[in-house]
Amino acid sequence: TAGPSHIKGMLRAQGLLMVAMAQSSWAFQMTPMLMSKRLMPSCLFERSLRTSSVYHTVPVTRSISSRRFAARVQMSSIAGNHPIFTDSPKLAVRQSSTAPKEWKGDLLLLPFPEVGGEDKKALVSLAGVSAELDAATEGLVSDLVKENEFKGKAGSSVLTRLAKSSSFKRLSLVGMGNISQATMASGYALGKQIASAAKSEKAKTAAVVVPEGLDSTAVKAMVQSVLEGMYHDVRFKSGDDKEKGCPLESLEILTGSGVYDDKLVQTSFHINEGVKLARDLVGAPSNYVTPSSLAETAKNIAKEHGLGCTILERDECEKMGMGAYLAVARGSAQPPKFIHLTYKPKGEVKKKVAIVGKGLCFDSGGYNLKAGPGSMIELMKFDMGGSAATLGCAKAVGLMKPEGVEVHFIVAACENMVSSDAMRPGDILTASNGKTIEVLNTDAEGRLTLADALVYAEKAGAEEIVDIATLTGACIISLGDEYAGLWSNDEGMGKELLSCFTNAGEKAWIMPLVKEYFESIKGKISDLKNLGGKGGGSITAALFLKEFVKEAKWSHLDIAGPVWNDKAGGATGYGVKGLTEWVITKGK
Repeated sequence: TAGPSHIKGMLRAQGLLMVAMAQSSWAFQMTPMLMSKRLMPSCLFERSLRTSSVYHTVPVTRSISSRRFAARVQMSSIAGNHPIFTDSPKLAVRQSSTAPKEWKGDLLLLPFPEVGGEDKKALVSLAGVSAELDAATEGLVSDLVKENEFKGKAGSSVLTRLAKSSSFKRLSLVGMGNISQATMASGYALGKQIASAAKSEKAKTAAVVVPEGLDSTAVKAMVQSVLEGMYHDVRFKSGDDKEKGCPLESLEILTGSGVYDDKLVQTSFHINEGVKLARDLVGAPSNYVTPSSLAETAKNIAKEHGLGCTILERDECEKMGMGAYLAVARGSAQPPKFIHLTYKPKGEVKKKVAIVGKGLCFDSGGYNLKAGPGSMIELMKFDMGGSAATLGCAKAVGLMKPEGVEVHFIVAACENMVSSDAMRPGDILTASNGKTIEVLNTDAEGRLTLADALVYAEKAGAEEIVDIATLTGACIISLGDEYAGLWSNDEGMGKELLSCFTNAGEKAWIMPLVKEYFESIKGKISDLKNLGGKGGGSITAALFLKEFVKEAKWSHLDIAGPVWNDKAGGATGYGVKGLTEWVITKGK
């Protein structure tokens, strides 16, 4: 028989285990038995925590719904004090009429279009600026072309160091591909190469010769891409293990008049602030980015840029009948936060629009737990990628202040966790528009949160609504990891949105709303089911969302693929540029 000291030791170990695993889905609020007063009085539990040098004192509070005891752990007590946001790039960009051969600095980039024609052995030819530079460097450029068989293919480059007597230290020949096909795409590609070369060569100053065929919008895209390429995330590293970022401080655009537009270049900085914010949020772990921290981020955006801000708490959402959203939030100790930012322009409002972002700060799958290889549970911090794009767009819009368009940015933020309070397979929920939903799978939770958010957006007066979400793995299977799926109840709106994303350098593909597939989500004992049949999962998810938009034009973006790119360093900030372009278009 165990004595009192033995029992106290067991209780202390059990208490520490509960806190150490505080945010693992089932362990956070394991069972009423583990946390009952009979097995662990709150005084013993708190005293055991005080004896630990690792964890802070954690009060035991009653759960609202089950009236049972649960440990509420503040994230800061186990996460540390690392910043949530990275620093903005400190880059000065300006136009210069200096001849390339006379430019002084660390790195000069000389772009070439790809050689066309039937001659597969043909190399790039030198003319104009490149010929002048070749003459000034005693044939160096032509030698580089010949020795490397340089044909100007997209993504190719040749780099060399010059003699100390030269006015610039390094020269890079950059392949542009076929410029005539897509100047915006060429601008984005060139900017990516500039940032990469500057980082690898540790260049603080750089200049690029703008080739013929690129216009001012392509130059804007180039600068935008340079800024994105300078993104540096070492927030959660310490000591000497931190990799150094791109040191670029100055970029000169060597071009004539008419190609460089200072206002357009400035917008690239504004948009990049939104992209950076989205990448920061998606890339940060779930013990840093919680529904509460998302709400604080929204408040800061509103304060800094003059937007209206409303944060609805759980009880307010209950009064509005948001049964679908709140059902998802039930399983987590983190309280849900319903975020609503409003941008109102000066002068006439020509259009009222809304952007609704999925805000699952972590998705365990619920009782249909994400388990086994391929479940990607370790990456489910990115399940709030839609909300990150929404807040990133709000940041960019707040900086740019476009005319003629009122924008509502809406996020139903929460976590999908497992506990005795969590929703169960088979539960029937009632959304804020009165529709009932049978939960066939707790891992099809994003559409439940979006359902109430879409109803809210339309009630806010939005004439056109875009929702953006990491919604289905089925969309990745359909389109891969570079393209977002795009569905719309209005053909014209869908094409306009696609054009905006294409112009912004973000890939999307229009998908069908197959009416016949609706039967698979039509309920037998409820209005709807939250999961369809075996095939067409991304389509049935879109059809489900369509049921929560009554009269407004609506488009849905499934960004499960492009939200994350391991090869490119993780979070991409996808959606900010395309959504911002769309907002600006609506005000014209």
